[in-house]
Amino acid sequence: MFKIGLQDERHALLPTGPRILFITATRIGDAVISTGILKHLLRQNPTARVTVACGPVAAGVFQAMPQLERLILMPKQKMDGHWFKLWGQTLGTRWDQVIDLRGSGTALFLLARHRQILKGGRRPGSRLGQLAESMGIAPPPLPIAWYSEADRARARALLPNGAPYIGLGPTANWAGKVWPPERFVALFQRLRAHALPDARPVIFAGPGPAEAALAQPVRDALPDAIDLTGRLTLPQAAACLARTALFVGNDSGLMHLAAAAGAPTLGLFGPSPVDEYAPSGRRTAVAVAPGPAGKAPMDGLTVEAAAEVAMALLKDEGRIAA
Repeated sequence: MFKIGLQDERHALLPTGPRILFITATRIGDAVISTGILKHLLRQNPTARVTVACGPVAAGVFQAMPQLERLILMPKQKMDGHWFKLWGQTLGTRWDQVIDLRGSGTALFLLARHRQILKGGRRPGSRLGQLAESMGIAPPPLPIAWYSEADRARARALLPNGAPYIGLGPTANWAGKVWPPERFVALFQRLRAHALPDARPVIFAGPGPAEAALAQPVRDALPDAIDLTGRLTLPQAAACLARTALFVGNDSGLMHLAAAAGAPTLGLFGPSPVDEYAPSGRRTAVAVAPGPAGKAPMDGLTVEAAAEVAMALLKDEGRIAA
């Protein structure tokens, strides 16, 4: 979805410490959710050297992670060939801990002092809670967005101090999760009229024609928008999101990244399970389309309903009077 902009291995010297292999998601959203587990592990093991194995699209989530020794990209291959390749790339290391959040069983065939394998299948409750429970961690640690000082500088250049910014995330990886673009426009205009009169819209979307097409109607209707479509790595996107007064987006990896970056985040839900994938962060809320849980059409979510939740979030943030 976003540009990766990384190398496969870190060449800087890391402290000598336990070696951890962390096998995580192919999608950005699930990868972001898993960062809470990694954050906990790093706090427990401040000298650990961590190897992360994940899908290529999600790689940028871990690019700026401290104590990252190696990043192994796992493009999907026929006949589960990506798992055999991962095994070959990790077989020669004696691991202190192998954590497999994808339930592949790879950990069973590696030299490891400790193994933790998440069982497959859907379970009730939030995805974050499921991961934490599988690790014996309570309460679930909130996700984190890692980015560098260079990423902060890029964000400051793109979104300088001044008027508040409202981030808009009008894209998703499935058309069914996309709120109509004209409603993003109407919601922004309502928030600017009644809450943040000097606000500027910022459009966030990944590279590629599909993302650009979904963002285009919003861009056309808001000529003063700062358009970041396809311009950012994931760490840069996180640094930019952290500068927004509010982010409103469809259920997507970008929504999870915004929450992890600390932005006040409003997630929009319809035919996806809000109980499992609501954004996890200190300042988050959801607006859910009416209808059967996980099956409601997005066009059932009105601008009025989303605006009510957004205004409440801004009040909680002290951006507008209670």
